[in-house]
Amino acid sequence: QVQLVESGGGLVQAGGSLRLSCEGSGRTFSNKAMGWFRQAPGKEREFVASISGSGGTRYYADSVKGRFTISRDNAKNTVYLQMNSLKPEDTAVYYCAARLNMAQATTQANLYDYWGQGTQVTVSS
Repeated sequence: QVQLVESGGGLVQAGGSLRLSCEGSGRTFSNKAMGWFRQAPGKEREFVASISGSGGTRYYADSVKGRFTISRDNAKNTVYLQMNSLKPEDTAVYYCAARLNMAQATTQANLYDYWGQGTQVTVSS
C-alpha cells in the first residue's frame, strides 16, 4: 500500500512562491514516477507536472512551464513542486500522484495509481 501526503499549500499574493511537498510511504519509491495535478472549482482536474523515478525526465503543462519546477528526493521519499510567479489562475487544490512500479513519467491522470488528499493553493491578486 502506498500513501501520499501533500503539504505546503497556503495563501499567497500574485507573484509569490510556494513549495509543495509530497511524502510517500512504501518501498521502491524510486520506481514510482510522480505527478502533480490540480483542480479548481468548476474545472476538470488538469495535469501540472510529472517526474520520472530517477528524476531525469520532467514534463510540465504549458500553463506552468517556466514558473514551476518538479523535483524529487528519493532518499526522503518526497517529491516537490516549486511554484514561482504564482498567478490567481493557479488557485486550485493540488494533488500528488504516484504510479505503481512504473518509473516513466506521464501526463495522463488515468495512468497514476495512488493519489494524495490534496493541498489547497490560493493566489490572491
